[in-house]
Amino acid sequence: MAALDPQTHRREALAGLRAALVTEHRAATEAAFVPSGERLIRTGVPGLDAALGGGVPRGIIATLEGASTSGRCTVAARLLAVATSQGLAALIQSDDTGTLYPPALEAAGVALERLLVVPAREPLGVARAADILLRSGAFTVVAIPAVVLKAAVWTRLAALAHRANALLLALGTQASNELGYFASLRVRMTLDRVRWNGGTGQFATLAGYDVRADVVKAKRSIPHVSAFVTCASFERRGPRLANIRERSLAGADADRLRARSIL
Repeated sequence: MAALDPQTHRREALAGLRAALVTEHRAATEAAFVPSGERLIRTGVPGLDAALGGGVPRGIIATLEGASTSGRCTVAARLLAVATSQGLAALIQSDDTGTLYPPALEAAGVALERLLVVPAREPLGVARAADILLRSGAFTVVAIPAVVLKAAVWTRLAALAHRANALLLALGTQASNELGYFASLRVRMTLDRVRWNGGTGQFATLAGYDVRADVVKAKRSIPHVSAFVTCASFERRGPRLANIRERSLAGADADRLRARSIL
């Protein structure tokens, strides 16, 4: 039997490869570009989840940016509540970026017995703690302050979050250039409206507030969309809700507001 010439052999090999590709090929649909429900953490706020494409994806770095009174910690508490309802979550706190009040977290639905709180004094300590927590693979959400770190450090943390299928959530006034680059999702929070209960001045108590969330960067959903989050106060003392007064806030007013009941 005569041997096949090289060209004929290559043509037959190429034809076999094409046949295999046709057999194994599955037509791409829009659903192929949308994360499955198992890879999303839903905040429970329909408007915010819709703006985020169904929820916050796992396996990425996400940021919640805004002033300390912007409501960023309120949304973070919702994500921690979802994580602790199904498993474990971790919170790294730095003295320079403030701390979250445990009773307020519990009032927001966070199961404190499933939340690991790690103190860190310096940015490098925050990075080391996040590295250890992500490598453990035990935590669904790891919340950290948005400290300034080198690009190489954020590269490693992004890889670890992807490998652990965990959400690394950075909270801060504004993301640094390095963090902004490696974050797959960036949400800017702004306090839009507050509601006061009772009298005026020092006799008034906070009844609730509305937060505007602007999606400024999203690799897996539509960017440049907004949603409003209505929040109730965690203040349990004071008069019953009556004579509710609302106040819309401009940027300067929101920066000056220091409401002690805001999480």
